[in-house]
Amino acid sequence: MRIVLLGPPGAGKGTQARRLEEHLGLPIIATGDIFREHVSQDSELGREARSYMDNGELVPDDIVVRMVLDRLSQPDALNGFILDGFPRTVPQAQALENSLAEEGRPLSAALKFNIDDEVAVKRLANRWTCSNCRRIYNAEFKPPRTPGECDVCGGVLIRRDDDDEVTVRRRLDIYRKETEPLEFYFWERGLLREIDAEGSADDVEARTAEEISDLKEPSS
Repeated sequence: MRIVLLGPPGAGKGTQARRLEEHLGLPIIATGDIFREHVSQDSELGREARSYMDNGELVPDDIVVRMVLDRLSQPDALNGFILDGFPRTVPQAQALENSLAEEGRPLSAALKFNIDDEVAVKRLANRWTCSNCRRIYNAEFKPPRTPGECDVCGGVLIRRDDDDEVTVRRRLDIYRKETEPLEFYFWERGLLREIDAEGSADDVEARTAEEISDLKEPSS
């Protein structure tokens, strides 16, 4: 199964990505992780990307696409993957689909997690993230057992600088403007599946499982 995750900030994509990973046994491919790995390893792609990042510029689509396709060619992703944070633009989506089509492994679905703006703001304004394993907590909905400490690995919980209300609302506006064409692109191809992302993480997980139940491929 080859899945793309879409949804605004606060929709819980990261949480659902991890649950899908555990349930389906597929790797999560996150562009942020790919960027950090290439830059830290000082690879050719990493150096190209850093030349733009150091100047405060967006990394061009062709470099981002090459990084992602390189990751998708690795053995653990050959039988399927969960893409989180990519594609972000229609050209990226087209490049992804063209490459996968050439390999005979097309996308299975693009899952869009829907959430009301006010709920998203409430979630993000109370969000804390483990500095080590990146698990997410919420001071109101899902507090850690010990304040400031991750339940799983004991890492220190931190709050992102862009999780204040004004910045969150701006991020939501930008998301809508940037991703509307992308959502239409996947809808046109019959790949877009929408999921109500409000409620508990368990509720959303159940809705997601139901939404993709017809995509499960038989074991060989």
